[in-house]
Amino acid sequence: MKGGGIENPAFDTPSSDFGQRYHAGPAGPGAGAAAAAGPGPCPEEGPCGWGPCAPRALQFCNNSEGYLAAYSLLAIFQGIVVNGLINISISTIEKRYELNSSLTGLISASYDIAFCLLSLFVSYLGERGHKPRWLAFSAFMLGLGSLVFSLPHFSSGKYQYGGKIEDTCQTAETTFANATCSASTNSPLRKYLYVFILGQLLLGVGGTPLYTLGTSFIDDSVPKHKSSLYIGVGYAMSLLGPAIGYVLGGQLLQVYIDIQIPKRQDRTYTKVDQDDPRWLGAWWIGFLACFFAIWLLIIPFSCFPKHLPGTAKIQAEKIPETHDGGGQILVETNDIGQSFKDFPMALLILLRNPVLMSLIVASSSEALVATGFATFLPKFIENQFGKSSSFSATLGGLVLIPGAALGQVISGVLVSKRKMDCKGIIKFMIGTCSVALILNTVFLFAKCGNEPFAGVSETYNGTGTLYNLTAPCNANCRCLRSVYYPVCGSDEVQYFSPCFAGCTTYLFNNMKKTYHNCSCIGKSKRGNGLEDFLYEAVPGKCPTQCKFLPLFLTFFFFAVVFTFMATTPTTVAILRCVPDKQRSFALGVQLLFLRLLGTIPGPILFGVAIDNSCTLWDIDECETKGACWVYDNERMAYLLMGISAACKIVTIIFVVMAVYFYKPPPLTKAL
Repeated sequence: MKGGGIENPAFDTPSSDFGQRYHAGPAGPGAGAAAAAGPGPCPEEGPCGWGPCAPRALQFCNNSEGYLAAYSLLAIFQGIVVNGLINISISTIEKRYELNSSLTGLISASYDIAFCLLSLFVSYLGERGHKPRWLAFSAFMLGLGSLVFSLPHFSSGKYQYGGKIEDTCQTAETTFANATCSASTNSPLRKYLYVFILGQLLLGVGGTPLYTLGTSFIDDSVPKHKSSLYIGVGYAMSLLGPAIGYVLGGQLLQVYIDIQIPKRQDRTYTKVDQDDPRWLGAWWIGFLACFFAIWLLIIPFSCFPKHLPGTAKIQAEKIPETHDGGGQILVETNDIGQSFKDFPMALLILLRNPVLMSLIVASSSEALVATGFATFLPKFIENQFGKSSSFSATLGGLVLIPGAALGQVISGVLVSKRKMDCKGIIKFMIGTCSVALILNTVFLFAKCGNEPFAGVSETYNGTGTLYNLTAPCNANCRCLRSVYYPVCGSDEVQYFSPCFAGCTTYLFNNMKKTYHNCSCIGKSKRGNGLEDFLYEAVPGKCPTQCKFLPLFLTFFFFAVVFTFMATTPTTVAILRCVPDKQRSFALGVQLLFLRLLGTIPGPILFGVAIDNSCTLWDIDECETKGACWVYDNERMAYLLMGISAACKIVTIIFVVMAVYFYKPPPLTKAL
């Protein structure tokens, strides 16, 4: 104690600089008595308001529940923009601003780049700062990033959608647009790439304080046994953001990009609808709406005090569980963290903590799998089970988001109700990861083979060759390989497009489009003998004969639940195993490695694996290799299973190492 008692760091309150504030007072005879009376209210546990303006109504929110509500709202909107609207709008932005996938990949990576550059410094400097005001700054930057991201729409002019591309066999001598190769030139629209990157960098700056300082403030403000519950609820609420973003973005993409559809732009242009490949939706509206909504959240965060009422008492009652590696004593005795010159030493203390680093590697390995499946699960469902891209995205969202939210809430409740200590939490993680590994075997038995595809898996009724879409029946059609519009023939074989099926005409029957006079389609397998159905095709892929989709979704849902049951305990264990004055900094270090080892390479690794299973690539008229149209389903399933299982095993190994290395502090041992 300080003042009139004995100065010993072991007796100081183990959280940030609370102990010094509560025990330090004017030297004198009464100082020791004041200290003995217990921690009094901290001067920084002020009312909710702005200086002298502290309305009584605001004081109902001046507690951990009020802060959790504001934190959850900011996390939701951050998820809407970063993980929802941007992901669902990226293909529209590609077409509108004539960007290739590598450039849009740079846009997506810009958020993580900003996060990596700033996470250490923000978490270090903000540890002793006014954390709610840091989150007000976070809201400001997230809103500004949303606004900047929408600006290209307002300065790029009206969308010129060009002439209609024919999808049927053109036997006449005339050719249509895009039938010949034209060297691409640098479009003036590509300059907006830098605006999108700037918007993502601003969003990355805004997201950095949210999951470092914002999370540690929750841990500061609630009793230890409730911390996991509050953090679990906050993390689960943050998962609502991507779900809302996908739903909102999907609805907005049904609105024309310039709101009003021009009937004619010149004599050759025709009106477009949502089924037309030239259609672009109003991707920008969601970003503009989120800009206003996020900036409103600056108000509640700016009125919270530096510490919520009762924080001093909560911190005084907490029993330290810091890993007994000398870091706590070193931080306390040298008062590391008071200035920026202590940054290297503070970072070294964390990097030398074997429990922390084991947990960081384990969480990074889990993040690699989670982000990989978040990106490519819809594509896996689409190709394995023959579903449309929109329906596959919906199924993927219904599995990933509720499963992840449920897992985080369940683990938060279990850790809270069982009042697990740090070592118990880490052992709990071993169990959840092991169950997730077992459930991961669903890829071995819930996979599907490929349906017949003319020119890929079989020939055109005995003519032509494999892996060649052109055959004698369509050689004179001048079909474009850059126009992928699959149709299913009456012979139950899939064709690349109506043109490659040799179809020359189409009709609309009850609003359903059907193709006729198709020279490549063989005899109907329907067996009804009706000539009217011969040489006919309908848009879309042929219905799959695979019935494993319900089984796959069930197993994968529970695999997601048990995977994310380790997320909240990991955060709580990290907050417990490091010195109290370094909790925010530890989260910053974790999130840095999480991105460098997990969320950044995850989609890249999964993308490479999926590309490795491709059997038919998009080759345009300029012989430029584009996207993959057809995959080897079994190879894809085995590759994703291998990556996922390897990462799960790495996670379990490092969590076991964390249990092995963990040494409770002497005070905890005595208790």
